[in-house]
Amino acid sequence: MTDYCNSRFHTVRRFTREVLVGKVGVGGDNPIRVQSMTTTPTQDIVATVKQTIALVEGGCEIVRITAQNLMAAQALKVISKKLRQSKIDVPLVADIHFLPRAAMEAAEHVEKVRVNPGNYADKKKFAIREYSDKQYEEELDRLYDRFSPLVKKCKALGRSLRIGTNHGSLSDRIMNRYGDTPLGMVESAMEFIRIAESHSFQDIILSMKASNPKIMIQAYRLVVDKMNDELMNYPLHLGVTEAGDGEDARIKSSIGIGSLLYDGLGDTIRVSLTEDPVYEVPVAQALVGKSRQLWNQDMAIDSKGTDLNSINPFEYTRRAVTSIELNKSCAIGMDQPPRVIIPTYQSIEKVKAIVDEVSQAQTLLKDTKIEGLLLTIENSDDLPALLSIQTSLQKLIPFYVVECKGSIDLNHLKRFIWTPKNQWMFLKEFKSGENELLSHYLDFTQKNGHFLALDISPKVLSEMKDLLNTFTNTNLVFTLSKPPKGIHPVGAYRKVASILEEMKICAPLWIRNTKLNAVALKGYFSDRLLEASTFSGSLLCDGLGDLISIETEPDIRRSTTLAYNILQGARNRVSKTEFVACPSCGRTLFDLQSTTQQIRLRTNHLKGVTIAIMGCIVNGPGEMADADFGYVGGAPGKINLYVAKNCVEYHIAEKNAVDKLIELIKTHGKWTEPDIINKETLNA
Repeated sequence: MTDYCNSRFHTVRRFTREVLVGKVGVGGDNPIRVQSMTTTPTQDIVATVKQTIALVEGGCEIVRITAQNLMAAQALKVISKKLRQSKIDVPLVADIHFLPRAAMEAAEHVEKVRVNPGNYADKKKFAIREYSDKQYEEELDRLYDRFSPLVKKCKALGRSLRIGTNHGSLSDRIMNRYGDTPLGMVESAMEFIRIAESHSFQDIILSMKASNPKIMIQAYRLVVDKMNDELMNYPLHLGVTEAGDGEDARIKSSIGIGSLLYDGLGDTIRVSLTEDPVYEVPVAQALVGKSRQLWNQDMAIDSKGTDLNSINPFEYTRRAVTSIELNKSCAIGMDQPPRVIIPTYQSIEKVKAIVDEVSQAQTLLKDTKIEGLLLTIENSDDLPALLSIQTSLQKLIPFYVVECKGSIDLNHLKRFIWTPKNQWMFLKEFKSGENELLSHYLDFTQKNGHFLALDISPKVLSEMKDLLNTFTNTNLVFTLSKPPKGIHPVGAYRKVASILEEMKICAPLWIRNTKLNAVALKGYFSDRLLEASTFSGSLLCDGLGDLISIETEPDIRRSTTLAYNILQGARNRVSKTEFVACPSCGRTLFDLQSTTQQIRLRTNHLKGVTIAIMGCIVNGPGEMADADFGYVGGAPGKINLYVAKNCVEYHIAEKNAVDKLIELIKTHGKWTEPDIINKETLNA
C-alpha cells in the first residue's frame, strides 16, 4: 500500500529520470524547480515579455504561457526572441488546450509543450455513454492518430512534453469508464504516455492537478504507483489548480504540494494564485525550502516500517476512533468533525485576562468557535488559579486541556473530577523509563473519570505497549508536541497511529502545531501558515486527526481562524464559503482578481456554499461539478452562470453578472443575509 513512496515516515526523494526543459534539468539529482505562468494576453507581446522578466527576476525558473489559438502560438516566436535579446534564457512552456494545430506551431518556438489529455483530442460534453471494449479501442486509435504528430515533432526538435491532467476536464471517454476519480485522472495521462513511448519518446513530465487537495494527493500517489508497475520514472510537476487567492489559496497549495513533498515526491512546482503571478514565486520557494530541509536531514533510514493497514493512501478513509462525549454540544469521534483547541496566550495567574481573551474572541469569531482551550500550569501551586476561572470558562467553551510543565500532586486534581459540568483533559509528556509514572496517571484517570492526553513519541509508545494494554481506560487521547530526531512530524504521527493500530487502541489523535513541530523557514512571508498547513493538512488528508491546535500564532483569534481554515482547505470541516478560482492566464475573459474579490466580499458569509470563479471554459464546466455555483467567462465581456456543472444562464453582461449570481444563489435557497458580527470578522 506504500509503494508510491520510499517511506511514509521519513522523507526520501523518489528517483526519477532527468528531463531537460531547455537547459534546465527537472528530476534526477536536480533541485525542485519553481515555475509560474503569465496572465497577460499572449498576443500582447510587450506585456507578456515584461511579466516573464518580472517572474524570472523573482526567482522563477520555468515560465508557462498560454497558446489558446494559432495566433497566440505564433506570438511565442516573437516573445522568445525578445526575451533572448534581453539575455533572459528562461525555458518557456506553451500551454495547450483543444487545438493540436496550436501545439504543433508552439513546439517550433518553446522548450516544452503542455497538453491536457482531457481536451487535446476530445471535447467535454458530459455525455452518458457506455463504451464496448471495441469502441474504446477505436477511441484510443483516434487518440494515437491525433497525438502522435506532436510527439514526433517534439522528439525531432528536442522539446519536452508535460502531460497535465486536470480533474475538471477529464474526457467523456475516461469519465464513462473510470468515473470522476483519481484513477480516471491517472488513466487519462497513461493513455498519452503509452503513445509517446511507442515513438521512443520519454522527455515527459506529469501533473495530476485538482482544486480539492485530497483528490490531488491521491492522484499523484496513484500515478506513481501505476508508473512503478510499468517501470516508468517520469518527473512530477506538483500543483493545486484553481486554489483561489489570499490565505485560503496558500493553505490549499501547502496541503496538496507540501504533503507530497513530505513523501519525497515532486520535481517542479507551481503555486496557482488568483493574484499577480509574481506572488506565486515566494510561496513556491518557501515550500521548496522546506523540502530541502527535510531531504537534507541526517536520517537513519532502516526500512519503510509498519504502516497503517486501515489507511489507503489512494482513497480517503478516516481512521477509526473511540467516541468521546465532552458534553451535549461537543464530542470527539468518527462521526464528528475534528475539534479545535486553542492555546491561551496568558499565564494562569492572569485569570481575568484569560476569561476576557476567550470571551472577546468567541464573540468576534462567530461561526469558528473555540471548542477547546489549552491552559498551561507550572505545578500544583497553579491549581487554585485554575479552579477560580473554571466556572467562567465552562460558560464560554465546551472543554479545556491543562498542560503541566512541572510536577503535580495528582490528589489535588480530585477537585477537577470530570462531570457533565466540568469538561477538561489533563496533558502530560512521557519519556523513556517513566512507566511507573504513566501507570500512576492511568490508574488515577480511570478511577476519577478524567480524560488523559498523552504526549508520547513512537519510541516511548512502543516501550509502554504492555503497560497500556493492561488498562481498559477509554478516556485517552494521544498527541506529539515534538518529532523525534531523524523523522518529520507527519511521519511521527503516522508511526504513533500505526503502533496504536497494532495495539488495537482506537484513541483519538490530537494534531499539535507547536514550535517544536515546526522548522522555521527564515526569510519567507507566511512561513507559519505554510508550515501549519503542510503539517496538519498532510495528516488530515491521510484520515488522521480528531483534534487540532495551532500553537505557533501570537493571537488567539488568529490561531482559531487558521485552524478552521486548514480544516476547510483539507475538506475536513466547513466553516465558511468555499471558493474555487483559477489563477488567470491569457485565455481569461475578465479581470479575475477584482471579480474574485467582489464575489468574495458579497458571499463570504455563506457557510457551506462552494462558488467557482473561472476565467474561461477550459476547466470551468468540469470544476463546476465540485461547486454549487459557477461564474465562468463565456466570451469577452460576457459571463455564463452555472449550477453545479449545468450552465443555466448564458452571455450575461459582465457588469450585471455578480448581481445575477447573487439572484441565482437566492433562487436555489442558499442565501442568508450577512450579520454585523460577520462583517466585523471580515474587517478584522
